[in-house]
Amino acid sequence: MSFQNKLELIQERLREYKLDGWLLYNFRQSNVFATKILQLPQHLTQMRRYFYFIPANGAPKKLVHGIEQYNLDHLPGEKTVYVSWKSLHEGLKKALSGAKKVAMEYSPNCAIPYVAKVDAGTVELVRSFGVDVVSSASIVQFFEARWTDEQREGQFKAADVLRKTVDVAFGFIGEKLRNGQKVTEYDVQQKMAEFFAANRLRYDDAPNCSVNANGANPHYEPTKEINSEIHKGDYVLIDLWAKLNAPNSVYADITWVAYAGEAIPEKYQQVFETVKGSRDAAVEYLKKSFAAGKKVRGCDIDDVARNYIDGRGYGEYFIHRTGHSIGEEVHGNGANIDNIETMDEREIIPQTCFSIEPGIYLPGEFGVRLEINVYVDENRNVIIPGGPIQQEIVKIRC
Repeated sequence: MSFQNKLELIQERLREYKLDGWLLYNFRQSNVFATKILQLPQHLTQMRRYFYFIPANGAPKKLVHGIEQYNLDHLPGEKTVYVSWKSLHEGLKKALSGAKKVAMEYSPNCAIPYVAKVDAGTVELVRSFGVDVVSSASIVQFFEARWTDEQREGQFKAADVLRKTVDVAFGFIGEKLRNGQKVTEYDVQQKMAEFFAANRLRYDDAPNCSVNANGANPHYEPTKEINSEIHKGDYVLIDLWAKLNAPNSVYADITWVAYAGEAIPEKYQQVFETVKGSRDAAVEYLKKSFAAGKKVRGCDIDDVARNYIDGRGYGEYFIHRTGHSIGEEVHGNGANIDNIETMDEREIIPQTCFSIEPGIYLPGEFGVRLEINVYVDENRNVIIPGGPIQQEIVKIRC
């Protein structure tokens, strides 16, 4: 998308939200959203503060330091060059002249820390000019979280590979155990990574395999030096994420659980059914709400999933948000399914994707997490790529 087209869409959003403008600020690349929205070339030296003000109507305004005065020349708008802090204040006041309410990468009470990229002092400075500062979280999501058609198709392909990887991983464990061979969490991790590579997927961090009590640690990661062996009668959780090895590709991210044997312990089955019910309740709530023409926020879905688990006596063991935005990074820049770690009141918008992954973690015993991805298309249809999703505990034949 050309910046001119992006600018027109931004101004449409500003008018929709009844804002006078969006003030993009950056210092030493502390604001990744400003860098991406403004399409700054990567080779530029960025050591001084700059501002780019996009009004709801009219031409943007640039405020740049004298030794980096050409950095925003690829963007439209009048340029003001400052050198001293006094001239910076004067230039910013002039750029904001007539504006009463502007958006910045700020979050009241840091409710959504993922978008809180502007320091308190800079917010205070803008407010000193009589300008009200509100969060740009919803605008950022519109431009940073929506997928292109190519990204969607690529993610669906990656999700299919991840689903096949689940069978490969559990089949690998079963084969090793049937043959009386040693198999560790690290071995399973490497098997999954090998399958990813063979199917042209890439990732930033290796997938995870957790056995028994390790599964009660949501961020457990086996390494070559630190890992546990898998035996018959063990519970196994695998968490895997990857994307196509192509430019601008987006992640798929799923979690499955299994039992190495036939006679699944009753407690494990009970926890599994509770997590599964929570996952399905969240998806059903989203579908029904969209069908009724209602707006849905990330925090709303989290409440549904959490209330389901609370009602069955496991609430204290559900210790993380229900889900996260998914994009070019596995944790993306859109609305998270969260009303516990943060209060994410951003609306779930079309062409975005997020995980639904409730979990119950019993310290010293085991943990169950069932993660799926949910994509909302342009018509608010709810699509779950990488099916079939897990409906029962996988029994590893060993």
